[in-house]
Amino acid sequence: MTGRCPTVGSVTSQDRSIKLAYSVGYWSAGPPEDAFEGVMEADRLGFDSVWTAEAYGSDCFTPLAWWGANTKNVKLGTGIAQMSARTPAATAMAAMTMDHLSGGRMILGIGASGPQVVEGWYGQAYPRPLARTREYVAIMREIFARQGPVEFNGEHYQLPLDGGTGLGKPLKSTLHPYRPDIPVYLAAEGPKNVSLAAEICDGWLPLFFTPKEDAWYRDRLKIGFEAAGDPGKGDRFQVCSPLWVSPDDDVEKAADRIRPVLALYAGGMGAKEVNFHFDVFVRMGYEAEATKIQELYMAGRKDEAIASVPLKMVEDVALVGPIPKIQEELTEWRKTCITTFMLSGPPNMLELFGAALA
Repeated sequence: MTGRCPTVGSVTSQDRSIKLAYSVGYWSAGPPEDAFEGVMEADRLGFDSVWTAEAYGSDCFTPLAWWGANTKNVKLGTGIAQMSARTPAATAMAAMTMDHLSGGRMILGIGASGPQVVEGWYGQAYPRPLARTREYVAIMREIFARQGPVEFNGEHYQLPLDGGTGLGKPLKSTLHPYRPDIPVYLAAEGPKNVSLAAEICDGWLPLFFTPKEDAWYRDRLKIGFEAAGDPGKGDRFQVCSPLWVSPDDDVEKAADRIRPVLALYAGGMGAKEVNFHFDVFVRMGYEAEATKIQELYMAGRKDEAIASVPLKMVEDVALVGPIPKIQEELTEWRKTCITTFMLSGPPNMLELFGAALA
């Protein structure tokens, strides 16, 4: 395919358009291959946003600024900025700086991660992540608004710090915000965290979304909207979800491209006792399958773990197989609460994916 396809930037449903986003993902030995080209292609095709990630390697703000400097229209999202990597003030500073440099295109995606990363890499305590998130977002909102010096006396964060030298004083950002209401999206998987995203944030970043659970997602979001006391928030709220697309005439071969990701998250991410991704698949009805995958993965038998991911489990969270099959199954995805499909893959596939989705 050549030239710009006007339908690639969004997917038209019966009564709304679902936006498209591009995720660069994590680094390993270095920047993902063709990452810059992928960002440029997403901007050319009219995608709504591009996203970078961090865990315990590369950070998400630096590449977003580096690549984003060469774009004109696409929004720039952190998917996600690790809360434990920075204080609320440091994250707010980075977001405000990026918002200025991009002319108001910043989306701040944040998440609490899990205890292995938070305590093992960042050296921060993990307990009570929901309470920490609530305080974290509240402080950032106050900094963005820049209505006065910031004072906050929470369980997890205090500004100024309790104790210390006693010389700390409330401060107001020297940087005037480009936008005083930079959108904040929360990565969430558990029921209370999904509701929290709807209550205090502007968007939700799921990881393993399945259309068959859409009613459950909507119920959890409704709880959050009601807690926010904002009747119209549901109309403005964004749900930006990964959508893995693997076209191939051979369905099993197409699924094989997705299986390693599911095996890694269900089996190898987090401890056996605390793995939020595992819990998501259990909620989908795959407890026996997820348990087997986890046991094999933790025993070092990764290839067997990957091979143990059933096709149905892949098809619940991804579009795999021939293009007509993908387009038929997409009908159910279009009916969900998702407002943005987040795609990943080589740059030369983005137009194909967008055209297939449209």
